[in-house]
Order: sequence, then C-alpha cells, then structure tokens
Amino acid sequence: MEQRQDLFRYVVEEFVEDYKGGELPRREFLRRMLLLSGGIVGANVLIDSLGLNAVSAAEWQQVLNTPATLEQAQTAPQVAETDPAINAENISFEARGFAQLGYLVKPTGVTNAPGIIVIHENRGLQPHIQDIARRLAKAGYIALAVDLTSKSGGTAKFTDTAQISALLAQTSGDEHVANLLEYAKFLKAQTGVQATRIGAIGFCFGGGLTWRLATAMSDLRAAVPFYGPSPDIAAVPNIKAAVLGIYGGLDARINAGIPMLEEALKKAGTKYAIKIYDGANHAFNNDTGANYKKDAADDAWKLTLEWFKSNL
Repeated sequence: MEQRQDLFRYVVEEFVEDYKGGELPRREFLRRMLLLSGGIVGANVLIDSLGLNAVSAAEWQQVLNTPATLEQAQTAPQVAETDPAINAENISFEARGFAQLGYLVKPTGVTNAPGIIVIHENRGLQPHIQDIARRLAKAGYIALAVDLTSKSGGTAKFTDTAQISALLAQTSGDEHVANLLEYAKFLKAQTGVQATRIGAIGFCFGGGLTWRLATAMSDLRAAVPFYGPSPDIAAVPNIKAAVLGIYGGLDARINAGIPMLEEALKKAGTKYAIKIYDGANHAFNNDTGANYKKDAADDAWKLTLEWFKSNL
C-alpha cells in the first residue's frame, strides 16, 4: 500500500505546529512550505488547505530572499564517540541501486549481542541520533542508525535541515520501509549480531516508520516507537514484534491516533504497551531540542532498555 501522502502531511503538520507554537518564524515556515510544495503555486494550495492566511506576492518575494534559519547548537552527547566502552564507525553498503549510509556502534569486547535499528527524526541522521546509537551500544546492543537520505547523498551533504525534511516527506512510506529492510539485512550480517534477535527504535517521523517496519518485518522481535504516527490500521495484524509505544501527554496531534491503534493491537493479540508522559510534548526525548523534558526522557529510556532486555 502506497503511503506517501500521510507522511507528507505529517511533516507539514509538524511545521504548522512549530509555527503556531512560536518555534518557527513566519518567513521560515513559509520557506519550508515552498520546499515541500516545490514552488509558490503549490505552497499557496497547501497553505489554503491548512486554513492559514493567504500569502501575498510581496511576502513570497521576501521569503525567497530570506536565508535558512540556523539550527540551534548541539548539546554535549550523553555517550562520547571516544568512550572506550563502544566502537563507532560510519558505514556504507550497496542495496537497491545506491549506497545506503549509516552509523554502526558496537559494545567493546562483545562478540554476541542483539542488534537494534535506530530510525531518525525528519531531519536525517543528526548527532543526537548517533548518540542514541551509542547509548544502546553502551547498554550491550549492536546499534545501526540509518540514513534515509542516502539516495540523495546522505544527511552530511545538506546544510539546511528543512531540505532534508522535504526530501523525506516527498518519499513514499513504501520506499522508506524497503530501505529499512535492507538495513535490517545488513545488520543481521554483521559479526557478533544475533540475527534472530533484532529490534528497532525510532523518534517522531522515525517513530512512525518503526511502526511501519514492524508491520513489514515478520522477524522483528521488539520495537520502541517514540511519539510516532500510527501505521495503516489494516496492517497491524502483521506485527509480530513486541511493541512499546511512548508518547507525550501534550502531543494531541499524534495522540489522537492512539485509541484506534490500541484497539487494533488488542484485536490482533499483539504484545504491546503504551506509555504516555503527562506534561511532556512531542520530541520530549531529544535533549538537543526545545521540548526536552529530562524526567520523562530518563524514565522513557529506562523503560526502553527494560523492554529490549525482556523481548530481545
């Protein structure tokens, strides 16, 4: 089933939420609508569909002359790349006609461990996601953080994360899942990985793709999607993995899909748990972002490691 439009809408609505919440200046918001739509005509149609005020030709000209908003500075990682407890490397392998890029981290001295696929937010394979992979390795897993912009040269090629978001949104869900399945094959083939014990974790956009991967990968053992949009409900019976869904209580846009998803999980007999953190918003786990909530993030990470320990 082709699932492009809902991914596209998800990214659009995330930008709208940031704009209405004061995190995106109007010109930057409009610039992102341009990137997503491919031009002013498409952006005007999109903006009208969102019920937002129309944009004049003069304002569009100002937007075209406005440079990208610089990303905020990164905070220090929780696990440094030089930590002696882990070994990290950038990887590349050929699959589906192009080089699939990623970041592989192994615990030092461990030659037999489960593997975990790490799926990034809609900004690509950023340092925060690499840090997540290192945290998992330090906990004893072999972690592979994917780069779903690989076909276009990889995250490092871009200086504008909004371009990354647009690229990811304009790619179909089927395409993303097909690439994730190739990453899973690669991870299973790595020395020391227990190929029958593979898990997945993802955040925001990547949380939604974690749900989708679970519907497509019958031998996935465990998954932890953080505040991701629900998968196609009709595909929920295909999930064989044990899934822990983690959400922020203030994240109304994403949480609206939980009741229907939970009903489908129960009906399918899927092993699952749902944890909603009161007072936490979307992306609360990202310690480099504005919505970071330490107490919720710390507890969610504890539950994540417990879930993988029990199910991997």
